[in-house]
Amino acid sequence: MNNTAMAPLRHHPVSATPELVDRVRARLAATGESITPAAVAAAVRAEAGGVASDIDVLAALRVLRQEFVGAGPLDELLRDPRTTDVLVTGPTAVWVDRGSGLERTGIRFPDDAAVRRLAQRLALAAGRRLDDASPFVDGWLADVGVRLHAVLAPVAVDGTCLSLRVLRPATHDLAALRSSGTFDATGEAVVRAVLAARLAFVVSGGTGSGKTTILGALLSAVDPSERLVVVEDAEELRPRHPHVVRMVSRPANIEGAGGVSVRDLVRQALRMRPDRLVVGEVRGAEVCDLLAALNTGHDGGAGTVHANSAREIPARMEALAASGGLGRDALHSQLAAAIQVVLHMRRLATGARVLDVVGVFDRAGSANSGLAEVRPAWIRGVGWAEGRAALAGLLHERGVTAP
Repeated sequence: MNNTAMAPLRHHPVSATPELVDRVRARLAATGESITPAAVAAAVRAEAGGVASDIDVLAALRVLRQEFVGAGPLDELLRDPRTTDVLVTGPTAVWVDRGSGLERTGIRFPDDAAVRRLAQRLALAAGRRLDDASPFVDGWLADVGVRLHAVLAPVAVDGTCLSLRVLRPATHDLAALRSSGTFDATGEAVVRAVLAARLAFVVSGGTGSGKTTILGALLSAVDPSERLVVVEDAEELRPRHPHVVRMVSRPANIEGAGGVSVRDLVRQALRMRPDRLVVGEVRGAEVCDLLAALNTGHDGGAGTVHANSAREIPARMEALAASGGLGRDALHSQLAAAIQVVLHMRRLATGARVLDVVGVFDRAGSANSGLAEVRPAWIRGVGWAEGRAALAGLLHERGVTAP
């Protein structure tokens, strides 16, 4: 008897190479089947050739799932409740920020093609186009609460770059922020007085400084009888308040149609009888509509804006208003009348997010130039500052006693 004939069958281990991934993807597309584990397993067996063991198929399934579902190898990072940003700067460079700065992870992609495929799949999920003709994209993955930005090679010289910003709903209240060190007892008293007086305010700061967190906490502390209408570019604010109307902008689809801008929504919000109009982030021409609204009887409005310091708010507003056709003099005239208070947030080297400055707009302007400027009324670690009297005056006008 031929001993060879009695030898056990041998199989070749199945490896989820890029070629196998492409063949499995093509087979699933041709059959029109849903991407279920059973369908993928059958496609793996059909495309692998030879005899594939269950162990090999499971190993291949794990790799292929990363190609077809979610954010692939980045899913684990995105599920971490501490994660705020995940950055990919090439197949071997994946970074994560868990609240204390960027740190390099051990996650690796097989090659740049794998990063490109993931970026394109996420862009498609966001309803955007990403290819050689349109090599960069900015989108919003609503189902997972992630803001997506991607740039393909060769525009990104060292390989496809992928930036994922995790936007977690801000659910802290003012007491919790005080306990965590965001502000002290005096700082809490100041922001509560601003709310009670229905003064319009903006929260400023850099990226990740806690602007949305403190704004959400402030809105949660608004009188329950008031109606809040919140407009955002990405859904972040979920104040614990009984009467909130939330609207979120929408980018245009692949054909360039169907977009709804923040400016469109601000105009709609004015027709919805808001007691307080809130713009989650002022980043463009919508500043013109917001200032116009706050100058027509809509007290207590609020928003956030990116700025390096409280004093730079007027200059930042100038730049934004220019995109809406509002001139410098008109902007400063409206700004000084529309917004009374600035709350500036800062992220410390330790990762802590703190209320750094409470400022007031000086309506007289610098050297009587007519231009609005921000004067600090309270400074973290220092206490009361030159603008304290102006803040006390604003509160007194509204019948609220200054802290």
